[in-house]
Amino acid sequence: MDMKDFSLEGKVAWVTGASYGIGFAIASAFAAAGAKIIFNDIKQDLVDKGLASYKEAGIEAKGYVCDVTNEDVVNATVEDIVREFGKIDILVNNAGIIKRIPMCEMKASEFRQVIDVDLNAPFIVSKAVIPHMIKAGHGKIINICSMMSELGRETVSAYAAAKGGLKMLTRNIASEYGEYNIQCNGIGPGYIATPQTAPLRERQADGSRHPFDQFIVSKTPAGRWGNAEDLQGPAVFLASDASNFVNGHILYVDGGILAYIGKQPQ
Repeated sequence: MDMKDFSLEGKVAWVTGASYGIGFAIASAFAAAGAKIIFNDIKQDLVDKGLASYKEAGIEAKGYVCDVTNEDVVNATVEDIVREFGKIDILVNNAGIIKRIPMCEMKASEFRQVIDVDLNAPFIVSKAVIPHMIKAGHGKIINICSMMSELGRETVSAYAAAKGGLKMLTRNIASEYGEYNIQCNGIGPGYIATPQTAPLRERQADGSRHPFDQFIVSKTPAGRWGNAEDLQGPAVFLASDASNFVNGHILYVDGGILAYIGKQPQ
């Protein structure tokens, strides 16, 4: 086995929504492996914050303002990237949102918004990038799925529906474009300590842990929440030549929670 297969030297990687959090951690790992980093966010101030974070980390990155739900804007952004960098070797569809609202209290417009960002956008961005990957003769697409690709839970009907759809979109891209040496896989994070999940980890007024925090730790064999850094190794693997015969796979990085039925009540 050649360890150079894990190198991303000379590769161009676009990670959507990577100003902070999971996307930033994945892009940072790609940079450490040798890739050139491109990211986007929906507003200029978020792109600027992202650029400042990359600079602080010693990473050279190019940021674009791009609404990944807008097909015209995405197409124009892809053309800009290819014009400047010559190619897109790696695409990570990371941008996403969640609305924690009981289903019967959720407006259809709110449901559609989650589906638009978490499912339609990966379709739009992948569709824009794939022709360039076909032309280059290779490509890696990584969709950030979720344990909610497999499980349901109260208040996340839209998110679970979107991530379940993203799992199947991942498999379909692999099926449709594998013959062009394009590998499309997913990463399914477990509960990761990010700003998005911060409300679920807030200490209560009496100093005790949030009930949901206690619940997740008890359900996870690793006995903790994941960190964004826990996703870096899996992402580099799926972006590298080491995974050239891995296609249509969802790699769950969840501390074992999907494999665990839980402890018997005392």
